[in-house]
Amino acid sequence: MIREDNEAVREREQLAAGRIREMAEQEHFPGNETRGSLFRRTAELLLMAEEIADRTASGAMDAMEESELAEWNRRLYEDILPENYACSMANPDYAQKVFGEELGKEMAFFAAEMRNAIPYAFENRRMDLTILMELFIEVCNSVMDTESGISDEKRISNVRSIFYYFEFDYCDRFVPERLRETLDPEADFAKKIIMESDLNDLSYLYRFGEYISEAEIETAKYLNSLPEEKVRRMADYWSDGFARGFEVSHRSFKEKKTVMLRWHLGFERIVRYAVENFRALGLEPIIPRASFGSMNRAASGTNGFYGTPANRQYMYDHRSDDAEWLDKAVKERKLEVMRGAYEELKDLAAVYAGPAVMETFGEDGFDPATKDGAWVYSDRQKKLRTRSASETRMLQNQFIPEETTSFTIIAWPIPEIGKGRGGQEFYSKIFDETIAINTLDHELYRGVQQKIIDCLDEASYVLVKGKDGNETDLRIELHPLEDRRTQSGFENCLADVNIPLGEVFTSPVLKGTSGLLHVGKVYIDEFQFRDLRIRVEDGKAVEYSCGNFETEKEGHDLVERVIMKDHDVLPMGEFAIGTNTTAYAVSVKYGIEDKFPILIAEKTGPHFAFGDTCYSYMEDVKVLNPDGREMIAKDNEISALRTTEPEKAYFGCHTDITLPYPELGLLTAVRADGTKTDILRDGRFVLPGTELLNEALDQLR
Repeated sequence: MIREDNEAVREREQLAAGRIREMAEQEHFPGNETRGSLFRRTAELLLMAEEIADRTASGAMDAMEESELAEWNRRLYEDILPENYACSMANPDYAQKVFGEELGKEMAFFAAEMRNAIPYAFENRRMDLTILMELFIEVCNSVMDTESGISDEKRISNVRSIFYYFEFDYCDRFVPERLRETLDPEADFAKKIIMESDLNDLSYLYRFGEYISEAEIETAKYLNSLPEEKVRRMADYWSDGFARGFEVSHRSFKEKKTVMLRWHLGFERIVRYAVENFRALGLEPIIPRASFGSMNRAASGTNGFYGTPANRQYMYDHRSDDAEWLDKAVKERKLEVMRGAYEELKDLAAVYAGPAVMETFGEDGFDPATKDGAWVYSDRQKKLRTRSASETRMLQNQFIPEETTSFTIIAWPIPEIGKGRGGQEFYSKIFDETIAINTLDHELYRGVQQKIIDCLDEASYVLVKGKDGNETDLRIELHPLEDRRTQSGFENCLADVNIPLGEVFTSPVLKGTSGLLHVGKVYIDEFQFRDLRIRVEDGKAVEYSCGNFETEKEGHDLVERVIMKDHDVLPMGEFAIGTNTTAYAVSVKYGIEDKFPILIAEKTGPHFAFGDTCYSYMEDVKVLNPDGREMIAKDNEISALRTTEPEKAYFGCHTDITLPYPELGLLTAVRADGTKTDILRDGRFVLPGTELLNEALDQLR
């Protein structure tokens, strides 16, 4: 398809590139030299992208030395690097300074969309690159027009109209392209790089077209220094976890043919072995780029391969860029286009087994600055987005039923974790500790966690209270069991889909689940929240704040965006008790409590998730614990609406928040007759049969 597109668009591309070359060479811009210089800079970016596409097509890119590729990478991203961002058109503050308040917001959006040219160039997608170049010419002519005498209001209106119809009209290209990338193993841009490159020659990193920082380079170097057996073992944990996910749910993937791989660049040596492992299982890996562009960009930004952001503030500034064009008409058109694309790709969708995800941790926390010029969703747009997420998930479930797929997720550190702490030596220690955490004894934990479940299955509700300044005070209502001999309200979670092991979890009954969740410090989706507070009423988060900003509104908005996913209210979809005290001890021993991703951090204390339950779209699939009892607490009062009002049953999100052991005063199971049994007290396990979990904690004394 790309080859045919490239041939069909060649004449259009040459015409657009010629006009842009004239703009880039233009010395003077009558009316406003500063505006002209910003357009010139963007024109130069597009011309660099076209040259890369030419070099990619001719094979010249493969012959370039690492130093030359690194220089190209720097030039492509230099405009948004922190040291240059103050004077970038993509910076909403600067764009407003140069173009005015309203037009500045439009131009910041425009500058970010133009950066889509970079992945288009590396993948030699000339049709998409040409479409961007034509958009550039149209916008530049409209903004820099000094002869027609149109008013500023009319100019702004014209630009908004250009952007709106650009997104509306090309939705039928951008959306199907993205869907195909996530389902078709023949879309093999990244797979070829991984499987055919000499991974000892780090020049391969620059061929992905992502920003390559020291993190990617140092990670790849470190993996190259490890024995092959060790790297292969890490890949085995990953692929074996995926297979176990099907086994523990008593399902089979023998009818499936594909699996999607997602990871942070730098870990390609692990990925290469994983590709071989999955092929041995009969699954061909699909390796898409993390989605980009305002039409397709995912909230997490990690739904494919990705690199370290060139500038996290830039990413934060453009987190809501679709607010520029989002309305009901576009939402409905996007859903219609997606439905048509799924129909076309239904055979590929039917054989998709799910994603295998590799997360990373170790980067410094990020404190974003809130800018007036950044796009934000109106109340109406928030409702549209949440409705769109729900409708998209239901549509996906029609073609890829959740009960027929599985997943696995594992996390590894990046070298940045050793910055200021001993560098490479510290990183090596953390890496080995992470391997140990990810490979703890299943049988040992299964027995201990069963003791906790047996206690909880006798309870009507659980009380959770903080200590030493932590103001948590929660009551969690539990599902009643008709027969404790055959039923359980908690799942005994070992290392399969969710690595590492170490938790028991349930879907709480919403009515009666109330109180305050308070955490002093927690790391969620690249943001370190401080003094996070969530007020729960009848199982729903109704008030929330954090201490990251001077103003209460900024803190509320960050929680709403990152944790609540732009929902005003979300139910508590999960209550769990993390048992991986080994992971917690490692975090304290090395002073990395704020570095662990939620994947590991959720196992280091009680945790609570807001959004859907862990069983969304799979509530009717039978789940058996290792002891043979059926886990029946898969629903709540909201997800139960799936049979009558499916549009109200799901939220398309699930965000975990952990209360660390030291902040925990008491976790008590309370029976219907009022008798109580403490499971944790003062951050230690006190339930008989769980004492060995304290051994790791004792090492910290």
